[in-house]
Amino acid sequence: MYDTQNMTRPLLRGVALALASFVAAGAQAAAPGITGPSFDLTAAPGYISQPDGASVYSWGYGCNTQPSGFSPAAITGARCPNGEMQLPGPTLIVTQGETVTVTLHNNLPAAAGNTSILFPGFTVTASPTDAGVAGLLTREAVHGSTVTYTFTATNAGTHTYYSGTQGDLQIEMGLYGALIVLPRLNGAVPTGYTAPAPSTRLPATCHALSSPNLPDGHVDFRLAAAAFDHASTCYDREYLFQFSEMDPGIHHQAEEQATKPCTQPTGCMSVATEPYVPAYFMINGRSMPDDMDPNYALQYPHQPYNGNPHMHPGELVLLRIIGNGRWQHPFHEHGNHVRVLARDGNLLLTASSNKLAGPLLFTTTTTPGQTIDGIFEWTGKGLNWDAYGHHAADPVRGLAAADPGCVPDANGFYSTASGASINAPNYYEWCADHRKPLEARPFGDVGNGGPVTLPDPNILAYGAWYGGSPYLGPEAMQRAVGSTPIPPSGTVGNSPTDEAGFAFMWHSHNEREITTNNAFPGGMMMMMLVDPWVFRIVEAN
Repeated sequence: MYDTQNMTRPLLRGVALALASFVAAGAQAAAPGITGPSFDLTAAPGYISQPDGASVYSWGYGCNTQPSGFSPAAITGARCPNGEMQLPGPTLIVTQGETVTVTLHNNLPAAAGNTSILFPGFTVTASPTDAGVAGLLTREAVHGSTVTYTFTATNAGTHTYYSGTQGDLQIEMGLYGALIVLPRLNGAVPTGYTAPAPSTRLPATCHALSSPNLPDGHVDFRLAAAAFDHASTCYDREYLFQFSEMDPGIHHQAEEQATKPCTQPTGCMSVATEPYVPAYFMINGRSMPDDMDPNYALQYPHQPYNGNPHMHPGELVLLRIIGNGRWQHPFHEHGNHVRVLARDGNLLLTASSNKLAGPLLFTTTTTPGQTIDGIFEWTGKGLNWDAYGHHAADPVRGLAAADPGCVPDANGFYSTASGASINAPNYYEWCADHRKPLEARPFGDVGNGGPVTLPDPNILAYGAWYGGSPYLGPEAMQRAVGSTPIPPSGTVGNSPTDEAGFAFMWHSHNEREITTNNAFPGGMMMMMLVDPWVFRIVEAN
């Protein structure tokens, strides 16, 4: 099946090889981090894991003492152990206009020399009373001492931070992280926003940060109501993706030299950082399939953040994207283009009308050190077949009629504006495709006449990896097959009465970057899940 929004192909939920075991509900991403405006960080060594079984010596920022809090509060199991590194470093969450203070403790090996943090886009001062010394780009902390940085969070949006000392080595080793600046809204909708009457859909118009639920009753995992103080930057979900790569040869050299005695501020390591031959390609410090495990999973003590977007049709999803490595990565979000809101925290607006002027991107190419804020949306519009597979009653199999109708609103969707209930199994369906068949000669009970004929799921070799249905929503599996269970053992990829959705592969368009140490699948890859509105998406691990 093809999504005509950008002619990229969705996978049936659970079809893709052994990926089905990694896309289970309850392991979603959001944008977890620690709250400020004061942070007490450390730069320290540690080890991260890779799906090929490697344990790679790395450096990273971490919490020297416990932060003032974790956000979003609805995510359970949040942690930032004292004195330990993590990769990427803790996501720092502050509010626009706040005075931000970051104290850095240099707990790297003495052989590494000085270290520091840069906060690009902000005017930073360093405390003259600390033990820091002047460096090439900023004030640096010598081994065993501290340096304090202070700046005003002038620009909202997504930003990055990283080492300003020996960047070819220290950034490669893992000294980088994300800084999220929330607009001065205190959870309210943007200035001057007026809700349309009637609302064309729920909750795609702006709505205040709720406590703890969204207007539809679902738990709210957003950090704010909008990415910026601009009505066109409202969103319903958000995800943070930090892209980076790793050359294990560099890390092995640093590990071998870490115990050298040293008193030089430049360190005593002699590590060749060229030629550069990365073997690991990571999203938020993990490679696929590890990036689809929960946030704060215990098996990744130094890699707390995942990458596993999940959404309902029609939701506006804020993507916070950062290039934190040395290479540029052409990352493709299957299912639609991404509307860019801002780069490096700067809204892209027309000069005269103050309207969004950012491009639609087929791939969000991440330039090292650059950030992108963008909106992604999947609706199913234009598929030219009924994604919900509506059917008549089937008393023989005990199926009630699965056709609640589809009355289009002014935009063509089945929404609250056209009388739909948020609990309708086909809420926000594109009505122009209602009852259009997919299958020309179906094995199930969906009317024929469609463009394709799917193979009989009862004879497919996918076994338990096959989701069993090309349709969204409850009873999706029964609607697609005959009376024989799938597979014959009765084991199914999706419960007939539970979640049944589409999985889109989001991945780098550089083929090498979807491998782990040259083995496919791996690297910069994850699955984006689309589920019907009747399924509640929970991002609380």
